[in-house]
Amino acid sequence: MTPKLCYNIRVKANYHTHSTWCDGKDSPEDMVRAALEKGFSALGFTSHALLPLADPWTLQPDTVAAYVADIRALAEKYRDRIRVLCGVEADFITGLVRSDRSVYAHLNLDYLIGSIHEVVADGVRIPVDHKPELLRDGISNTFGGDAQAFVRAYFAAEREMAATCDFDVIGHPDIIRKFNGVLHYFDESADWYHEELRRTADAFAASGKLVEVNTGGIARGWIDDAYPSPAFRALLRERGVRFILSSDAHSAAALDCAFDRFSSAEDYVNSPM
Repeated sequence: MTPKLCYNIRVKANYHTHSTWCDGKDSPEDMVRAALEKGFSALGFTSHALLPLADPWTLQPDTVAAYVADIRALAEKYRDRIRVLCGVEADFITGLVRSDRSVYAHLNLDYLIGSIHEVVADGVRIPVDHKPELLRDGISNTFGGDAQAFVRAYFAAEREMAATCDFDVIGHPDIIRKFNGVLHYFDESADWYHEELRRTADAFAASGKLVEVNTGGIARGWIDDAYPSPAFRALLRERGVRFILSSDAHSAAALDCAFDRFSSAEDYVNSPM
């Protein structure tokens, strides 16, 4: 059995952290200082990345090396007080961008989180978790209002990412739930939805990758639960999938969001490496 991550007792760590290098609110050093104040033993930075492409909320191809240098400098500066790691949250967009170690090999990163924030259909990129109205309009305009088709496309992309890309941690694997409390666009108890979860759990288990229990939706006030849902986690647990606890923090205040609530919910590994 993997060691349990005990909140503020044994190991307190977060390996999904954003800063002003992408869409975070605080500088990397401010995040490190906050982690020290909160009693963290380790902090991993994972700025959004779409290499070789870029969006305003991601690292840029011409600044990504400076990001790595900045985090490495902080790791050296604070090495006697906290372990600081450098990674990226590498987006997967079907047919466009891969969450693959080969894309980022030149940066010599410590680890990669593979995540999906957009679903592509008919050449249109639909943001999954940016704004409710963008998601609503994307389903209406590109999927003809068929929310079930959209959700199935999302999970198909999750399975493709897990099966075909080389990375370490699967990020927020059912983030399509983020706006469901506002839009009510699909029924999370429906048989077809649970079949998608089962198929995706099978794919994750076959990949051997870690799955994060991500509390970021709570910090943003959109959902009072972690990703993945308890039902999804149960399916993953049955298949022997290992979990890692993450806050997906975009601000220093959110570094340990709901850790007191979720730190004992699963058996967690203590590092993505």
